Amino acid sequence: MPNNNNADLAIAQSAAIRHIKEIAAKLGISNDDLEYYGKYKAKLPLKLIDEEKIKKSKLILVTALSPTPAGEGKTTVSVGLADGLNFIGKKTVAVLREPSLGPVFGMKGGAAGGGYAQVIPMEDINLHFTGDFNAVEKANNLLAALIDNNIQSKTRNLNIDPRTIAWKRVMDMNDRALRNIVIGLGGANNGVPRSDGFNITPASEVMAILCLSKNLDDLKQRLGNILVGFTRDGQPVYARQLNAQGAMAILLKDAIKPNLVQTLEGNPAILHGGPFANIAQGTNTIIATKMGLSFADYVVTEAGFGADLGAEKFMNIKCSYAGLKPDAIVLIATIRALRYHGGAKKAELNTPCLEKVKKGFENLEKHIENLKKFGVTPVVTINHFTSDSQEEIDYIISEVAKHGVKAVPCKCWADGGSGTAELANAVIENIDNVSNNFKPLYDWSLPVQDKIKLIAKEIYGADDVEYSSKAKEGLKMIKELGFDKFPVCMAKTQKSFSDNETKIGRPRNFNITVREFEFAAGAGFVIPILGDMMRMPGLPTTPAAEGMDIDNNGKINGLS
Repeated sequence: MPNNNNADLAIAQSAAIRHIKEIAAKLGISNDDLEYYGKYKAKLPLKLIDEEKIKKSKLILVTALSPTPAGEGKTTVSVGLADGLNFIGKKTVAVLREPSLGPVFGMKGGAAGGGYAQVIPMEDINLHFTGDFNAVEKANNLLAALIDNNIQSKTRNLNIDPRTIAWKRVMDMNDRALRNIVIGLGGANNGVPRSDGFNITPASEVMAILCLSKNLDDLKQRLGNILVGFTRDGQPVYARQLNAQGAMAILLKDAIKPNLVQTLEGNPAILHGGPFANIAQGTNTIIATKMGLSFADYVVTEAGFGADLGAEKFMNIKCSYAGLKPDAIVLIATIRALRYHGGAKKAELNTPCLEKVKKGFENLEKHIENLKKFGVTPVVTINHFTSDSQEEIDYIISEVAKHGVKAVPCKCWADGGSGTAELANAVIENIDNVSNNFKPLYDWSLPVQDKIKLIAKEIYGADDVEYSSKAKEGLKMIKELGFDKFPVCMAKTQKSFSDNETKIGRPRNFNITVREFEFAAGAGFVIPILGDMMRMPGLPTTPAAEGMDIDNNGKINGLS
């Protein structure tokens, strides 16, 4: 994988793309079952999910060590591994999340993979795609409008205390100016003035609900269970009391259907849902995963950011709700990330330095230890960059072997499926020969504080958990509302095991602090907010948007 990803768009634009009906035919899906979005994208009806076939298929999770700000290539490796498994004769589908426009126009870039391990049409996928994010946004904001309409109503007022409203509007863009706003100004006809704010769409509870719903009925029930605030006498108010769930579900009637696309090598890929992993659960929809398992023998999926975030939530939340388990886990390491965790500055990330790799290895080591706590021995893959030295690669392979783990390089960026064949064979060997026995980290019936402490101590390596006075009030409310049996979805920086992003590597002798709680009663989890986490990111000093353009022929430049 080179250090300059500007080639991604050119590679995607030069690819020979197949009609989506050809891709569906590889899975045995009839043309009549496709809902076409042009020639290269289609939605799949939920009736195609086959629960019996799901039991026979194998689920492979791709995760990573704690990333550098640019990310370590989980989507690229996921696409490459799916191509690699098909390359060695295994019927495989990649099932991934949809990209958010926030990172696309911000700093991190899109989420269609890279180099010769991409899903296409890349521009469509990274931009509006099939409109799923727009539907989530509109459903979310419909509920917000219904809440404010009820507050000013004289005849159907639920007596909601505006100071308690927890439901924010969303948009799919990094816009820090919208974090804290005042609405309802301009007189009596314009609503009741109150403080409000925006979250980014992937952090919306509607997105979380979409990703955890099993069907339309389940979706409606979960939407109705959204906690929006409290009455003036302290009683909880749910979306169902506003009769919101039916209309919200109508807006999501197409968004609930998974999207079928293809890899550069013409293999099937399903993209659906897009929650971030640092402030949401970070995995694609249950429906999409089950759809992939219904048609392929192997499904490759990914979970966002490091394994302490996306993978932890995938296994403790998604797998438990869906009745799924990973049959294998691929843990991505990059040499540049190990240099980063070994103290390399930004300008030094692409300069070989074995000493920094040795120092940074403890981050990867901790992730290996963590995944074994779920009963799964991972396969480590080194996502290859041209700046990697052989002695650095050899060091990683020999060190992970001491933990009983196999490590193999992955050159999918440069070589696509053939560059991932070695990894594909290692994954099959792991599934066939390693005794993996998946189990969640905690029992949902434990008190919320115990669940948080288990994650903090076992996964992050913290000594203890501290609670602010606001968080302590939140704990009382969790119990009073009956949310104490929910799993927990930690909102934490992706840059560190701790809640302090400057503590890179493998921090020791630290506590984490729960600042406050948010409640996702519809999705079915509680959200402890650690440190300075925010649910509306901001743009960097030089946003990626400034380098983008489109010509008279509709050709896009600068998208990555």
